[in-house]
Amino acid sequence: MANFGEILRTIGDFGLFQKLIIFGLTFPNFILPILFASFLFIQSDPERHCNTDWILQADSNLTADEQLNLTLPREEDGTFSRCQMFVPVDWDIGAIREYGLNETTGCQNGWVYSNTLYDATIVTDFDLVCDRSNMVEAVQTVFMTGLLAGSFIFGPIAESYGRRRTTQLPVVLLQIFIIVVAVSPNFCIHVVAQFIVATALGGYRINSLVLATEWIGVTKRSYASCLSQVFAALGQCALTGLVYAIRDWRIAQYVMAGAQAIIFLYIWWIPESARWLLGQGRRDEAKKYILRVAAINKKKITENMLQEVTEEQEIQSGGMKAIFTSAVLMKYVFILSFACFSASLGYFCLILNVGKFGLSIFLVQLVFGISEIPAHLLCIWVLELMGRKKCLILTLLTGGFVCLLTLVFSQDSAVVITALVTTGKLFFNSAVSVVMVYIQELFPTSVRQTAVGLVFIALRTSGLLSPLLNMLATYHWTMPIIVFSSLVVISGALVFLLPETSRKELPDSTNEAEGNRNMTTMKTGSDSNMAENNSSKSTKL
Repeated sequence: MANFGEILRTIGDFGLFQKLIIFGLTFPNFILPILFASFLFIQSDPERHCNTDWILQADSNLTADEQLNLTLPREEDGTFSRCQMFVPVDWDIGAIREYGLNETTGCQNGWVYSNTLYDATIVTDFDLVCDRSNMVEAVQTVFMTGLLAGSFIFGPIAESYGRRRTTQLPVVLLQIFIIVVAVSPNFCIHVVAQFIVATALGGYRINSLVLATEWIGVTKRSYASCLSQVFAALGQCALTGLVYAIRDWRIAQYVMAGAQAIIFLYIWWIPESARWLLGQGRRDEAKKYILRVAAINKKKITENMLQEVTEEQEIQSGGMKAIFTSAVLMKYVFILSFACFSASLGYFCLILNVGKFGLSIFLVQLVFGISEIPAHLLCIWVLELMGRKKCLILTLLTGGFVCLLTLVFSQDSAVVITALVTTGKLFFNSAVSVVMVYIQELFPTSVRQTAVGLVFIALRTSGLLSPLLNMLATYHWTMPIIVFSSLVVISGALVFLLPETSRKELPDSTNEAEGNRNMTTMKTGSDSNMAENNSSKSTKL
């Protein structure tokens, strides 16, 4: 029986087909960061005053200054109140001028905004100011909760319904609800739509990553994870340019919907994972895709090897039960989930604080994106040079110790501390990329999607907890750094307990994942060379 890795080497493990599918599935990550635009670029406390046009019924010829003087109370510093107005009365203008108004109330007819950085934001459109100012944080929390829900929902169901369907469904949901977000007439509909967008986003990230990886050979397997991060970093840069040029959040949503439509059109041409189909006993469908890939890559496969694909194979049971009944798989998922949680917690804590030095928000966002691109490109090379285990240990320990090094300096050393935490952020982000590669190579096909989903749950949970951890800075500014850096260092030490998976075939059964396999490939030469050396089992290409 030929294993799928052998078949993949024969039909081309990194040919034209793999390059197309990697681009097709990782490119959407360029658009996904832009979905954060509506609640990141908001100017949460804009210049404003209550809408007091009611007084124009008494005298429509009032100047703007007269209107404000007659209808708004003043603060102690002499400025007009931003959140209070005088209670409207049914008097003529002469009585109002003579007796004045004294009773105050909250703004009854909305606000009038001025000197805003943006033409329109969710703050100005939904009046998220004064006693509703905390609603902006609520939108961010709902969005992060949606990402977490996407990991819960789309990870496990992909084991039963396949990688392809559970990659296409989030694309459909994104196309619909990005538009719903743009046209939302009130805050409640906006929040619900954002939750669904985030759920779809979380589901797409998981399923597209696994689908791409399962079609790639052993020497290029890190490309899918790392390039998805590269496109996400480019998306952060594009986000800056988009919001700088288009300062109306609804128009920006329409632009995103147009870009998403391109993905919506081609996603239906992405094939199912043949590896998953074989594990489900759907051999005829797997054979069809294998022949199609061979044709695209201009390779040939022998009739004998093709016949072996259609032979009976044991259908592997998957899901949570398969993971939690194996002590080895439990150890793998705990260590990698903890590593991803720790690195992501440090990353989110840092990006929520870096930029509080008076720099332009556009400049900070651009620097964040540009600085991450070389880190992920370098990660591809380092993963093949050092292997997964050493690379993950290096990124975690280095990132943790670099951030702990900030404790040596006083809080006044802003430049040094910023340089150190930015360096730490890059290592944390690289660690997450390594985990995304590592987790797929440690788990068998029947539970791979579930395992990736569990790691993404840990990642999303860290995003929810990071604002709470940053609150400890009110007691002492070093406390958040001490907590997340210590967790990162501990997780780096735990990685020593994991096996190396570099240059090994993806496991297709629990026995193989637990170490009962002998699938280490040659460490020199390409996969195609290995296929040629194995000519007794495949057609000479």
